[in-house]
Amino acid sequence: MGRAFEYRRAAKEKRWDKMSKIFPKLAKAITVAAKEGGTDPEMNAKLRTAIQNAKGENMPKDNIEAAIKRSEGKDAAEYSEINYEGKGPHGVLVFVECATDNPNRTVANVKSYFSKAAGGLVPTGSLEFMFSRNAVFEFEKTDDMDVEELELELIDAGMEEIEEQEEKIFVYGDYTNFGNISKALDEKGIEVAKASLKRFPTNSVEFSEEQLEEIEKMIDKLEDDDDVQAVFTNIA
Repeated sequence: MGRAFEYRRAAKEKRWDKMSKIFPKLAKAITVAAKEGGTDPEMNAKLRTAIQNAKGENMPKDNIEAAIKRSEGKDAAEYSEINYEGKGPHGVLVFVECATDNPNRTVANVKSYFSKAAGGLVPTGSLEFMFSRNAVFEFEKTDDMDVEELELELIDAGMEEIEEQEEKIFVYGDYTNFGNISKALDEKGIEVAKASLKRFPTNSVEFSEEQLEEIEKMIDKLEDDDDVQAVFTNIA
């Protein structure tokens, strides 16, 4: 009885810890999207995607609405999206995407995470060609879904690959076709759980367990930062 209680409490704390880190990032993405393209999700694809992703992480409706409303306030922060590129421990390549209302604070923090891990930032654009940028969509596979037929239909929208994993479907395409694929899925009545633009390494590198431990410590620091929205590496 005591052990089961401890397990449930630990599981709850882990879930709460994850929520406390991810909800502010999701809210910021919603606010940025609403500020850039308006508060109507039907007219703002970026906002629609941000809301989808928030729902996929079980973010409460009130939080989503508050994030949208925040974009309309006179004192709403002027967020800008900034990317940083760097080399971390053992030469790992790292691409960091941020959304910030204070670039000076953000770059100082990001620099410190790299330097404390014996790494450093490199000039913007240095790693651009070492990562491909892709649109990624994730949704549940339903009993009546014909994956082969869906693949043929989505190719016209710019889909490059479709993958099935444990009752989930992943659709990939070039980032320039994000809107086309999103529209095609929407027209088919497919409810997307998550949609995002991800960076995949053109050449992955394998690291030892010891090396990965050091690398992951730095990545954890980056991901814990409120201004950091996503971190991509060339780890195999």
